Amino acid sequence: MAEYGIGIWGAGWVAGEHAHAYFANPHTHVMAVGSRTLEGAKRRIDEWGIGGAQAYDDLEALLAHPDVNLVSVCTPNYQHAADVVTIAAAGKHMLIEKPPATDLVGLRAMRDAVRKAGVKTHVGFVLHWHPLFQAVKQVVADGLLGRVIMAQLDYWHRLTAEDELPLYAWLVNKEKAGSIFLAGGSHPMDAVRWFLGGEIVEAYGYSTHPSGDYDHATTTIGMLRFDHGAIAKISACVEAYIPYTFNIDLLGEEGTLRDEKVYSRKLGNGKEWVDLGTAAPRSGEVSAHPFQGEIDYFVDCLDRGVDSEINLEDGVKTTEACLAVDIAAATGKPVKLPLL
Repeated sequence: MAEYGIGIWGAGWVAGEHAHAYFANPHTHVMAVGSRTLEGAKRRIDEWGIGGAQAYDDLEALLAHPDVNLVSVCTPNYQHAADVVTIAAAGKHMLIEKPPATDLVGLRAMRDAVRKAGVKTHVGFVLHWHPLFQAVKQVVADGLLGRVIMAQLDYWHRLTAEDELPLYAWLVNKEKAGSIFLAGGSHPMDAVRWFLGGEIVEAYGYSTHPSGDYDHATTTIGMLRFDHGAIAKISACVEAYIPYTFNIDLLGEEGTLRDEKVYSRKLGNGKEWVDLGTAAPRSGEVSAHPFQGEIDYFVDCLDRGVDSEINLEDGVKTTEACLAVDIAAATGKPVKLPLL
């Protein structure tokens, strides 16, 4: 395999997990770390134990490092689009944290920039490498559910000032977060697209009023219609008093899946729930997420000269669907997809 020089742009909460995963991959070497301040970047280099990496407070200067050919974009959501456009122009491959953008203007700009540059991309929907997600994907592929008729997936994660999470400062601001549905609901939106396949052709949505410090809705429910006929409900809630909860329900003609349990004509006597042997995601801490599997996968894609299955083109479709739900919730009218 080739060797890849890594630049990490943005040195916050999730960036440390990227650094640790790159450090554990024998084909990647973190060469540069960038943050808002040079002191902050140097501090992270020391904390992560990657001596020898160069600190930067300017993206273009980081991109000029001769040994950097893959960049992890770990800045806050609202900065992703501008950062991706700049990195694409420099001809670097990218792992872009989710959601890739917070509005359609940014989404189009980054998509067009990546298309023009021809670089490889991956959008950080890291839960694809969670054992339950892998098991659910296999259950569907093996036909244990038959044709899926309906899906319900939920992202419930209390995010208030008392939880003291690093992203809270910008998450409460609509201009910076985009929406709760983008920030949290993009995970189940990505998952339902991955599990069911096909394309979402219509979306509708409802939202609550803002809660606490938020200046935008803190609970949103989206309804989706797929081109193959399945319908789905996706929800994101950060105001309820509840631990991190990710629900997965898939109802099919031959069987049903509820989180880690399957009820199928094709299993056992077809009349009992069968445990898949792995629990649903139960922590919002980034350290609990399978970044190693994600980064190893993308590095392997680069080595084989292929794009990730969750490249920016795919991430655009997930983000479009989230934005469509938000638009529908604001206007009271269903929204047809695609938007771009």
